[in-house]
Amino acid sequence: MWLVMALAVLLVASACGQSDKTSESSGANKGAGTANTAPSTEEAETPAANADAEPAMVAYQSAAGEVMVPANPERIVDLTAFTTGYFVALDAPVVGALTGAMNNKYIKDQLAAQGTADLGQLPTVEQLVELKPDLILVYAGTDGIDQLEKVAPVVQINYGELHFKDLMRELGKLTNREEAATTWIEQWETRIDELKPQVQQAVGDRTVSILNPYAGGVYVFGHNYGRGGEIIYGEFELKAPPKPQAEAIDSGTGFASISLEVLPEYAGDIIFTSRWSGDDSDPALVYDNPLWSSLPAVKNNHVFQLDPESDTYNDPMSLDGQLTFIADSLLAD
Repeated sequence: MWLVMALAVLLVASACGQSDKTSESSGANKGAGTANTAPSTEEAETPAANADAEPAMVAYQSAAGEVMVPANPERIVDLTAFTTGYFVALDAPVVGALTGAMNNKYIKDQLAAQGTADLGQLPTVEQLVELKPDLILVYAGTDGIDQLEKVAPVVQINYGELHFKDLMRELGKLTNREEAATTWIEQWETRIDELKPQVQQAVGDRTVSILNPYAGGVYVFGHNYGRGGEIIYGEFELKAPPKPQAEAIDSGTGFASISLEVLPEYAGDIIFTSRWSGDDSDPALVYDNPLWSSLPAVKNNHVFQLDPESDTYNDPMSLDGQLTFIADSLLAD
């Protein structure tokens, strides 16, 4: 995954030049933090001393162990891209994010408004040091986490380990915005409760597939890999064809790779699709193929085009936008 490559380059570069700022370390998808320090009375009464004091820290229990993080992070750098939308939904300050997140149509305006720096795809340590982050988010298992910890406390997460609502709660704890997380979840569930019966009635017994042409064939996506799967199969509980159900959902992987020749066995009565953004292959190799043209969903105009960049994300902000598009598409079908 390019995110891991980006971090690898970042961490190699870090050996050449580092800030002497050090922090405690480790990872993070699950567990709440608890405060273990507080400003003294003297610090509270002395403005100059208080300004220079270290921020209050809390212990956050993560998948990689306990890590000390700021009680109220004020300068977050997200090196995952796929988590940035959570911070936007929580109104948590992101000072730096990867280009993928910066270009996500569901959050790019909010990031621009708060002055978030575009770190590109291969950020350097110098870029991070200049941003003076107080918290860095990365994917778990990346080599050289100890080097990033010299810039700021590092929290690691595992992609797809938690349901998006659970991850929202956890990041609410991490950023001391639990109330905001709860509010978003409640508002989301209200929307689902309103739309789900309408969508299920409109779709009936028809099956739905999520298909992305790519250089090696076609990706078939399931319930937890973005592209609307969390909504289509998770929230609306619509049916996938048997093979996608078995290989991309029941397997827990969230996706399957198939050859073009077997496409009809994976195509539902309704298809959500987009080109694959991970390579430069021409999607016309699939979309102009007679096999694609012969699919019932294509013949009946039951094909809906996803955004190949922004709809790969499954954060709260992206899901909000996808919910509107998916519901509108299915209710008008």
